[in-house]
Amino acid sequence: MTTMTADVAMSQKRISLPTGTWLLAKRAVKTFLRRPELVVLSVVQMSAIMLTFRYIFGGAIGTSQGMPYVDFSVPGFITAGVLFQTLGTAIGMAEDLEGGFIDRLRSMPFPSASVLTGRVLADTGILAFVLAVTTGVGFLVGFRLQASVLGGLEAFGMCLLFGLAFSWLFIALGLLAGNVKAAQGMSMIVFIVTFASSAYVPVQSMPGWLKAFASNQPVTIMADAVRALTLGTHAQALLGHSAEYYVTRSLFWTVGIMVFFAVLGTLRFRRH
Repeated sequence: MTTMTADVAMSQKRISLPTGTWLLAKRAVKTFLRRPELVVLSVVQMSAIMLTFRYIFGGAIGTSQGMPYVDFSVPGFITAGVLFQTLGTAIGMAEDLEGGFIDRLRSMPFPSASVLTGRVLADTGILAFVLAVTTGVGFLVGFRLQASVLGGLEAFGMCLLFGLAFSWLFIALGLLAGNVKAAQGMSMIVFIVTFASSAYVPVQSMPGWLKAFASNQPVTIMADAVRALTLGTHAQALLGHSAEYYVTRSLFWTVGIMVFFAVLGTLRFRRH
């Protein structure tokens, strides 16, 4: 029995939702930190993909308007990396479900909703750490902020909002999967969605049938919003619209994904 579970078991009062959320978030973060392979994989995975494209494929991939590929790609890698990082949410949720941890919580004076909110809070905190490291690597490989510092901070905040939305998506998928192996198999979804987007290459380089999909899916909109906030007028010349255009569209996607999958995940959780 973990320390958090022991603390709850000693209490005779029903734990409030904020307290339950904090306890479960703390447990999730401690579990993450106690498994060095998860820490290393989270940081190395995002940085390794960035380095691969920067130094292996970067010379063969071009962009229009004379923009260096490193400036185009780093915002896209960071945005796509949000999905790869929050994919662990599905695996963690499936692991708790399969291992009986959630069933044990149900037998204690613990609000069920905190299982979900605690996971989201923890994953958002972990994502902030991983994004900070990956952003640092991006600057080391040559990326330069061409907009204001405020724009860069806004882009970072947008990535955290994307992570919050995708955490709910993967919570729902983890509950639907029901076990770790099935949840791990969902990683293919992330690869398909991120590679069929503007995260790594301009959508103009894609064939017509794929370009139509890539131009209108959330990862492309989110990646372009991050580019617009970090590259300023250079991004507008490349993308064709202002930062406000992409930020507004990405916020609509973010809210839509968050609301839909929060409801779906909650309904699925109640059935377990």
